[in-house]
Amino acid sequence: MILFDQEGDPECRLVREVLTELNLNVIIAPCPSGGKNTEKFHSVFSKNRLPILIDSENQCALEGAEDISGYLFKQYKGVDLPSRFVCKLQQFLTSNLATGVRLASGIKARASKQPALPLILYSFESSPFSRLVRECLCELELTYILINLGKQQFSDMGPANFRWTVLPYKPVPDTKRDDFFKLHGKVQVPYLMDPNTGIDLFESKDILRYLNQTYAI
Repeated sequence: MILFDQEGDPECRLVREVLTELNLNVIIAPCPSGGKNTEKFHSVFSKNRLPILIDSENQCALEGAEDISGYLFKQYKGVDLPSRFVCKLQQFLTSNLATGVRLASGIKARASKQPALPLILYSFESSPFSRLVRECLCELELTYILINLGKQQFSDMGPANFRWTVLPYKPVPDTKRDDFFKLHGKVQVPYLMDPNTGIDLFESKDILRYLNQTYAI
């Protein structure tokens, strides 16, 4: 699936929350204001409204948070959109406030060099550290594969180095979190992989420094 997305847009945020809830991965095509991706987006789609989701496996394209979210729940979980995800004014207000606090970060395009291959970001929507990275990726118009590592149990709560349990941390078996834990010995986001350079990074400050040094002009 491909999601045409703008990090600071409230409808896009709701769709990303649904993707985290359903533990779905997606290719993010950032469309910041004033960017080249946005120009291409406007030339391809008759309605200039974000978000737009392309699901090539099922040969469909949808626009708007409510239609996309309803489709994702029906297609990938077999249920109607839960009431907590229905697009209400309060949800949009909360999202707009979050963007305002961040001084509209992740909305306007910055000049950048484009890599040959998409980057890979392990994240989940409510992670404040992941948001910083997603904002930067959006501003630089860097297409990336978003791999969601949403929390699945009580022991997943809290930062990677301080879980809310006295027992050794164990992810739910046979999940993406479990696979990640076996590879890295911890489950921590954001985690960025750049197949163009072979660089892998955990800490948001290190990722931001890398993205700006490598791709910002």
